[in-house]
Amino acid sequence: MIATSPTMTSAEPLNWPLMDDNITREDLNALIAYLQQPHPRLTHGDQVRAFEREWSEWLGVKHSVLVNSGASANLLTLAALRERFGGGEIIVPPLTWVSDIAAVLQNGFEPVFVDIDRRTLGMDAGQVLQELTRDTKAVFLTHILGYNALTRSLLDGLAARNVPLIEDCCESHGATFEGRKVGGFGLLSNFSFYFAHHMSTIEGGMICTNDDDLYETLRMLRSHGMVRESSSTPRQQQYIQARPDLTPDFIFAFPAYNVRPTELAGVLGRSQLKRLDANNELRRENLRLFLAGLDPEKYQTDFAGEGGCNYAFTLVLRQPDAALWARVEAALREHGVEFRRGLSGGGNQLRQPYLRRVVGNEECEKYPNVEHVHFYGCYLGNYPALEKGKIHKLCAALNAL
Repeated sequence: MIATSPTMTSAEPLNWPLMDDNITREDLNALIAYLQQPHPRLTHGDQVRAFEREWSEWLGVKHSVLVNSGASANLLTLAALRERFGGGEIIVPPLTWVSDIAAVLQNGFEPVFVDIDRRTLGMDAGQVLQELTRDTKAVFLTHILGYNALTRSLLDGLAARNVPLIEDCCESHGATFEGRKVGGFGLLSNFSFYFAHHMSTIEGGMICTNDDDLYETLRMLRSHGMVRESSSTPRQQQYIQARPDLTPDFIFAFPAYNVRPTELAGVLGRSQLKRLDANNELRRENLRLFLAGLDPEKYQTDFAGEGGCNYAFTLVLRQPDAALWARVEAALREHGVEFRRGLSGGGNQLRQPYLRRVVGNEECEKYPNVEHVHFYGCYLGNYPALEKGKIHKLCAALNAL
């Protein structure tokens, strides 16, 4: 139902930030209680391991590895993929966060781009399958702003060709496909716990997998490539016996990284996970209210919301209209509504300087759906404390433009 609340005036700012910081007093009290212990450990230890176990149980996977950011999760995922399969092509979307594509480049892979489906904002499944070659090492799919981007045809097509799926779920904690949480379908998946996302460890990220060997590789990649970081005694012994000239505590299997988390991140993650599902239900309700309140003649309201769990509202024009979009941006600023143009990651990554140097200046124009949301789309904050009345008022203002 389209919102019919009275149009706001400039004297009625909504004071609607992009994110209401979701670190609560309960979380801070948990940190204080931990720090008040005699000699609390601060670098990663029991709290991190407990959070990894609890997150794996929540998601429905065997293994999780906590790191210091979602970008580090992307980086280690592609590094582990390189160790397993060597170089080649990775299919990626132009609409994603920069670190996905950066990790592809940093690990020596060649990115192959496909356009998005405007209803899911994820990669078009048919186009992905068309781009598969003998050189394709993985498909790196992003679940944009809480929408599920999986389809049965994509999963079946990848399985038939034995091509691994990597899921970027950094913006989609709790989204589902066929009744299962996204992040449990791919060979590997990534999550971010940046403060603006569904839950936060201030900074932080998680890598998830059901593959035992990749799990041990990721544990080593997280901490300088040290063999002692593996939880597998047989794997440790394999390296130790092969290199008797080295001190067992300092055998470095890979030219890796230091992206370890802190115990404080583990404490925060465990505290926040307890209320994640309840908060996600509020986010889903908010998005339904927002999309139902918009005029479908002006704005896209037919997103594939089933299974979604959105920490942001997607505001996209149905048709290209530069004049209308200018009025939309002006209205959002006038009413104190913070927004980010271009949807995830600022829109079309192929327009960014780092990628123009790789693919040239014209590549960005080959993906019309990404180009549309780049120029005629933005996202707004969606969080549990958001007042429903503000949603009604904003929709009425946008419909009046």
